[in-house]
Amino acid sequence: MMLLLGFTIFLLGFIGIIINRHNLIGIIMSIELLLLAVNFNILLFSLWSYDLIGSIFSLIILTVAAAESAIGLALIVVMHRIKGTISIKYLNLLKG
Repeated sequence: MMLLLGFTIFLLGFIGIIINRHNLIGIIMSIELLLLAVNFNILLFSLWSYDLIGSIFSLIILTVAAAESAIGLALIVVMHRIKGTISIKYLNLLKG
């Protein structure tokens, strides 16, 4: 039953990426949902197998997800300062 919840969260994140192709904030939130669903399923399997390694790996995934969000939001702020919008079609303006 709980695996179904993790799969549902993953499916919502995947559908969110497909639907929000022009909104950068929506894509970042959908990627966070994907990582959360994977993390949730790893924790469930860790509890099921009585193994601590899955819980440690889950903490590593959460750390990477937080860093990814911080970098993504920083890019959104820079893009908004340069162009005044956060649309995906202007993302190539950040190339050096």
